[in-house]
Amino acid sequence: MALHNDLGRRGESLAKAHLETAGYEILDLNWTHGKAEVDLIAYKNKVIIFAEVKTRTGNGFGEPEDFVDIRKQKLLATAADEYIYLKSHEGEVRFDIIAILFNNDTDYTLNHIEDAFWPQPDNL
Repeated sequence: MALHNDLGRRGESLAKAHLETAGYEILDLNWTHGKAEVDLIAYKNKVIIFAEVKTRTGNGFGEPEDFVDIRKQKLLATAADEYIYLKSHEGEVRFDIIAILFNNDTDYTLNHIEDAFWPQPDNL
């Protein structure tokens, strides 16, 4: 497996542990619909949370959360719509970003950005 895939899986594992420690129930990991993949789908206080995990080893090109662009947000929204439909969820939803920045092999910072974005319709 490529090193960037290893880093991504490691970040997802840290993000999952963070959410569980914070009292979230993990519903799904790496859930896919079409071309979209949602890294973590969690549930807390009657809200389904669709979390995108971004893990980087440096911020020379920007912070990890900067890489959740409009295209990615639209893919996540499409997947979220399908997930909500399949689960017949009628409550609130939220899109979070969990940004993990490694300083070295063992030292990292984790930034959980709740309600990080709300996908915009295509006509804007």
